[in-house]
Amino acid sequence: MATTRLTAAERRDSVLDAAMIEFADHGYEGTSTEDIARRAGISQPYLFRLFGTKKELFKASTTRCFRETLEMFQRSAEGKRGEDALHAIGEAYMTQLESNRSWLRAQMQSYVASDDPEIRAVVRAGYGDLVAYVRRVSDADWPTIWHFFATGMMLNVLAAMQVQDDPDPWMTDLLDGCGKDL
Repeated sequence: MATTRLTAAERRDSVLDAAMIEFADHGYEGTSTEDIARRAGISQPYLFRLFGTKKELFKASTTRCFRETLEMFQRSAEGKRGEDALHAIGEAYMTQLESNRSWLRAQMQSYVASDDPEIRAVVRAGYGDLVAYVRRVSDADWPTIWHFFATGMMLNVLAAMQVQDDPDPWMTDLLDGCGKDL
């Protein structure tokens, strides 16, 4: 039986997949490179050859998370402008929150790790790209953009608390309010 070797890019992607799950579950400080390497099916020295340091791996994972979010925004708003684009992006974001817990937790862990200036720079750049794209595709004013992203952060918090599983009435009210605004 022949084995298929992964290209360097494919191996790098598989390590980023493993890293996102581990960082999402344990955060930057609580994740070991040994656990990431084990999940990716590679040796720890090879992980370091690919990324250099744990911080570089975290930054690459965070960059990828924001890039994939931007790509999701772009796919959902394709061919749309203004409020139609905002609604499409909001709906796609809610679907992503409901379907991919690791993605949500990885995003939240990136904010937590922003005490580190290098990580903070990556998070700011990624989030800034999201804001710039939404502003460009919607042509909305700043209060509308602020409200859109504030709603998104409220959705993050509600999704992190898994409100869909057993919501308290106040959670349902907040979630309904967010849904009306998308």
